[in-house]
Amino acid sequence: MPAAIFRLRRIAHFAKDNSYPNCYAGSPKAEFSDQSAIRQLFICFMSSAESLERLEVALTPQERFEEYLQSRGQRQTKPRKFLVETIFAQHAHFDADELIEKLPRKGEPDYVSSATVYRSLREFVDAGLLNSFQLDGRTVYELDYGYPQHDHLYCTRCRKLIEFRSESLVETRDAAAAEHGFRVTGHRLIVQGVCRECAGSRRKKRKQDLV
Repeated sequence: MPAAIFRLRRIAHFAKDNSYPNCYAGSPKAEFSDQSAIRQLFICFMSSAESLERLEVALTPQERFEEYLQSRGQRQTKPRKFLVETIFAQHAHFDADELIEKLPRKGEPDYVSSATVYRSLREFVDAGLLNSFQLDGRTVYELDYGYPQHDHLYCTRCRKLIEFRSESLVETRDAAAAEHGFRVTGHRLIVQGVCRECAGSRRKKRKQDLV
């Protein structure tokens, strides 16, 4: 099987597992038998996964990372290039284990070892491609390069992370910083609670219990 088609089938499975039904229409192995059909799924997946408006940047993520490597006297490698391609093919929050689970297995095309994944993720953060933060005892990663500053709502039941931007929040932050003579370099806000879907399912269960 051509490596490009194999990778796109992996993306099809990711779309199914991460609730992008508009891009997933059953088994990619069964229904996307030619390269053009799989590429259509890839385009759909890219467009539907982005929840924040992307910023215009001068370099692609690959070019930005290559620039970072050159500044340190290092060269790009095939595994790291594949990881950048895979991560920036979708807009999602993930930890290292979740990423590894979606990658090709040992012996398959484009296999990347777990050690390389962990090391590369640290490099991607250092290069400004990704953000990382701690959540429920795990390190969560998200796209940084080409995306605006934002904050999160975190559902403690289904573990969903919802991104949002608030100008009034930024104004409050800057006003507080100015009052204390504090120079802001960034912030991270994670509001914990229960999402609409989980709250709705709980109300439905309560009604059933009362019947």
